[in-house]
Amino acid sequence: MRKLTYGMNLSLDGYVAAPGDDIGWGVPSDEWFQWWSDRVGATDLALYGRRLWETMSSHWPTADQQPGATPAQIEFARRWRDMPKVVFSSTIDKVDWNARLVTGDAVTEITRLRNEDGGLMDISGATLAATAMRAGLIDEYVLVTHPVLLGGGKPFFTALDTWVNLNLVETRTFPDGVLLTRYETR
Repeated sequence: MRKLTYGMNLSLDGYVAAPGDDIGWGVPSDEWFQWWSDRVGATDLALYGRRLWETMSSHWPTADQQPGATPAQIEFARRWRDMPKVVFSSTIDKVDWNARLVTGDAVTEITRLRNEDGGLMDISGATLAATAMRAGLIDEYVLVTHPVLLGGGKPFFTALDTWVNLNLVETRTFPDGVLLTRYETR
């Protein structure tokens, strides 16, 4: 059985994007960008919601060919292209870059994928993650918290019907006050 992890950058007040889907507040240090790149390199299968898929697929497939691309950006672009991906959407009809599209019930497909043999499965996109969270499918939460208050936007967590008890398994501080915390569900 695969482990399903939900991890994203978020503001101190719990948002993954400011109003208007603005993510410009999360400027990465070299150290935490490398951490994300290593995580992508270790991910066996990534699950994306439509909005985050559109953001990622509009930049990373060719980011390594852009003038001034750093070695870390080149490495991340390669890892991202190579990583198998599943995109969940009922509004788009085609995906590329080592991805396949699922237009049906997300909970059914995520459950099926989770029950397969394989390595780490990572879910990205707050809306898709909220669906998996409400269904009790997430095994680990990875919060990369930035010292910024957005005051609104897209929340990292969704409203739940029951409590989810967690165990803290890791903390790490990055430059500029960015804090990584990892929690496993109990």
